[in-house]
Formats: sequence, C-alpha cells, structure tokens
Amino acid sequence: MTADLADNVETTQETDDGASTSIGLAIADEPVLLPSTPGQPVPSLPTRPANYSASDNTAGSVPSSTSTSTRPIDNHYIDSPASNRNSRINSSSNLDSKKDKPAILEGDEKGISRTDSRYSRLNRSLLLCAIAVALSSINYGWVIGSVNIPALVIEECSDGPETWTSGFPSCVPMSSIMWGLVVGLTPLGAWAGSMFSGVVADRFGRKRILIVNNAFFVAGALLSSTSTSIVQLGVGRFVSGIGCGVASNLVSTYNSEAATVRSRGFLGGFQQLMILVGLFLSQVVSIGLSAAPLWRVLFSISAGLAIFQTLVLFFVPESPKFLAKKGRMEESQAALQRLRTGLDISLEFEDLVAVLDTRAANAAIPPPTLWQVLTGKTEVDLRHLVFCVLFLMMSQQWSGAKGVMFYSTEILSSTFHLTTSEKQHIPSIAQLLTLGIGAIGAVAVIVGMNILDKAGRRTVLIVSSLSTSICAALIVVGSKLDLGPLVATAMYLFNLVFQSGAGFIPYLSASELLPYSVLGSISGLAASVNCLTLFIVSFTFPILDKALGSYLFTPFIATNFITFLFGVFLMPEAKGKPVSQVVAEYQGPIHLVSAVSPRCRKKTPPLPVV
Repeated sequence: MTADLADNVETTQETDDGASTSIGLAIADEPVLLPSTPGQPVPSLPTRPANYSASDNTAGSVPSSTSTSTRPIDNHYIDSPASNRNSRINSSSNLDSKKDKPAILEGDEKGISRTDSRYSRLNRSLLLCAIAVALSSINYGWVIGSVNIPALVIEECSDGPETWTSGFPSCVPMSSIMWGLVVGLTPLGAWAGSMFSGVVADRFGRKRILIVNNAFFVAGALLSSTSTSIVQLGVGRFVSGIGCGVASNLVSTYNSEAATVRSRGFLGGFQQLMILVGLFLSQVVSIGLSAAPLWRVLFSISAGLAIFQTLVLFFVPESPKFLAKKGRMEESQAALQRLRTGLDISLEFEDLVAVLDTRAANAAIPPPTLWQVLTGKTEVDLRHLVFCVLFLMMSQQWSGAKGVMFYSTEILSSTFHLTTSEKQHIPSIAQLLTLGIGAIGAVAVIVGMNILDKAGRRTVLIVSSLSTSICAALIVVGSKLDLGPLVATAMYLFNLVFQSGAGFIPYLSASELLPYSVLGSISGLAASVNCLTLFIVSFTFPILDKALGSYLFTPFIATNFITFLFGVFLMPEAKGKPVSQVVAEYQGPIHLVSAVSPRCRKKTPPLPVV
C-alpha cells in the first residue's frame, strides 16, 4: 500500500555523444507515517511544477552540455536497497586525496559531476558553520563542568571560613544533598528547554532560536556568578540549564539538516565532542579560578561564550531544509550553496524540493499523534524503533558518566584521603586527575567517530557498554581495597570506553532510525527522558555516595550491563542505510533482532517519504 504513495525518480543525463546515463536520486529515503484509518484514500506524489528548474543555481550549475529529464524507475530498481543503488554510481569512482580540497567523487562513465554536492565529504564551509553552531554545545559543556573542581570550595568552604567582600560571600555553604539538588537543577532546566525548543525552532528557524537561546546562558551565568544564597545559585543553574536543553536539541537538528550523506556520521557525534571540549576547557580554567572568590569569574565566562556565539551566528546560513519548508526557495538554495562552497548543488537541491513536494501532497492528511506512534497505530509500526531511541537516550545518563563529570573531584579527594590543607592547595591531586578525565573523554569521542562507520553502531555500542560495566566494577574493587591509583585508572578507562561509543551514539539514533514525520515529537520526548534521567542521577549521586561508600558504582555495573544486553538483542544497525531501509527491517512491536535482521532478507522495498 505504502509503495504507491510516491514515485521514485531518476535523472537521465544526455552526454555530448548522445548516450544516456541514469542517476538515481533516491529521494524516497523515509517511510510514510499516516494514521491507520481504514478506507482513507492515499494521495500520490505530484509532479514537480513545470516552471521549476534547478538551473537557477548559478554558483554550481550543471554543465550546458547536459540536459535532464525525469522518468519513473523500474520496480527492480526500487526494490534494491539504496546502498546497492549507490554502488552503481560509486563503483568506478575515485576520491580526491588532495588535502586542500573536499574529498568528493571524480567524474566517471556514469556522467556524474565530480563536484556533485550529494557525494561530498565534510568541506570547509560546512565544518566552520557546524563549529559556529556547536559553540552552544561548548557552552553546555562549560555549564555542567564548571561546578566540578570548585565544588568543595563552594559547598564546604574548603578554601577557608566564609567571608564577605563587596557584598558577596566567599562560599555558599550547604549539605551534600542540597549541593546535589543545585547541580541537578541544570538538567531539570535542560528538560524544560528541550520541551519547547523544537516547536519554536520549527516556527522561527534553528539559527534565530539559537541566537535567542544565548539570553538564557547570559542570564544564568549572571545569576550564578553573583549568587549570595543557595536559592539564587539554584535558579541560576536552572536558567543555564534551559539554554543547555535548547542547545542539545537544535545543534543536532541544524547539523543533521546541513550535513551531506557522507559527513552524517561525523557531524552526528560532533555535538557530544563539543560538549566534552567545553567540559574540558572549563576544568582547565577551573584550576586557576576555583579559589574564593574567583569561582564567580569561572561561572561568568559562560555569558562571554554566549555573546561571542551570538555575533558569529550572524555569518552562518539558516538551515536549507527549514527555509525550503517555509517556501523560501531562493534563500534555501543560497544557504545550501554557502554550505557547499565550490560544489554543484543542483541535484541535491532537486532532491530536497522533491521530498518537500511529497510532504506537501500529503499535507491534507493529519500527521499521526504521539500516542498513535507509541501504540503502533500508524501505517508503519515504529514501536521497536521508538523504544530503541528512548532507551538509548536514557542509558546515556544512567551509565554514571555524568556522575564522574560532576563529582570526580570529591570522589578522588575521598579516595586519596586528602586532608583539609591538601584540599585547600590548588591544584590538588584530585583536581589534576579530574582535568585528565575531561581530556580523555574528548579524545575518546574523536576515536569513536572514526570507527563508527567502519564497525557499525551496534558493534560499537556493545563493546562500549560492556567495557564501561567492567570499568565500573574495577572502580568498586579499587575503592573497597583502598587502592587510589586503581580507582583513578579505572575512572579514566570508564570515561574513555563510554565516550567512544555509548556516550554519543544516542545523539545519532533519532535521525538514523526514525522518519522525518515523527522525528520532532519523538526527539522532544527522547530529550525529555534524557534530561530527567540526568536530573535523577545528578541529584541522587551524592546521596548514593553517602549511603554506599566504596560500592558507589555498583548500580552502574548493572545499568551498563543492561545497555550491553540491549545492544546484543534489540539494537538496530543503521550503518550505511537510509531511514526507509532501517524502518523496513525493524518495523513492528518490540522484538529481538539478530546481526542481520530477518526482515532484511525479505528485501522489503524502501517506503516513500512524507
């Protein structure tokens, strides 16, 4: 039934000698998701308006010696997986190995332009824009990491008795439970930010909302850096958390919409990398700014980062997909060209317009509600894939990794039995070890991003989560035997193996497993689950520390092992597959999967997109 909703199209190029070669555009990369209403007519894909032409692209037009026309693709072509279709194009292609040029396909006998933007890697302009947008992620990392090293100075006044200077106290003394609540208010604010960010970004644009969102970072930084009470510090952390929640949603959205197919894996992990870069930088600076009252300067730097990004974003184009969806085609084409400097965007822009044409054709049919998606009452049953996205976002936070990021200084100070005078000495051994933990996390993400497309998402998750569970067990053993070096080493390994896989794969899951028609609602739900889980872990971590002592990481042995079992028995593999193929293989209620899904052997044709 769904196969009749839209026609795949194929571009026929006529070369100078009159020979024709075909290039599959593969625009039907996502399945249609409609409420499952019996007898409801299903519209077909309209033809592109007769007056539409991609030749308006003057920056990267198709050579004049070629002409294009469209025709339906035969059923055999539709039934073949997108990866096989692409292999017809790529089989005789060579990559540009020059370091000063983007690595793109050379022209081959199929007649594909060597500058076709659809097959480009990460070019310079795209990378610069991704970095500019990801400054919000760096600020996110700064906010969550800046409380780690100065924690004892703020909550326990370890730098000396509380004194007041110019109307500000040198510390804000509180119990460990209250400190856990103050720290936990940041992910609670992130939950609030993630709830509304998608809706307003769909209306006003990704870039514009990122600019406005910096007001939350500025306000939160000012409240935290001038705090004179526990309440003011908590409110400041909550407001900064709103900025973190908006950033976590929109940075990944912008990068996924701006990415080429071949840069999708790298930009998918880019957000987690930038969060860890921000966390590491905050810990480096904390070494010099953790004493009283310099921790106030540390908190205020977040405002400076936000103001700097606001200025930079004025030079970044809006998401081409958002502009096209709003009918601003000329702006969309110009934005896409800015992201693909020096490349021919003609066919890529045609693909984008064709997808939007399909969605417009079905706009009269109401999209499925969140409840219909969750209960499987849609044209395509997505319950298994939705469960996987939600589980991955929850497992990222219940791993205990954020506990290490928030409380490693306190844990290591206790592990090495530091005296009051040793804690007052800055930098202490605990602070220096914390600095190394942040650095190794950033390195781990880079390693993971490079192996992800080779080993596959499922394999990387399995190895990462099992290794994380083992490292949590080593932390418990070291703590029980009072072996400080073993605890420190195990914490380093814990962060290394977690961040190289299980730490950033959840950020890829929604865009790789779910069709666009449900991506917004499920992404918002997944972000909420992620933030609420982080709040629970942040708040309960110091409580568990008091209650369990040496056995603090015992719960995380179990949670990471559960993630390992999920990877073995339930995790879909999306490596090198369009969304349509993933949905065709793993649709249905929650079920066990194998390395090669049985549905894959049925050769279910890719489903059309709306």
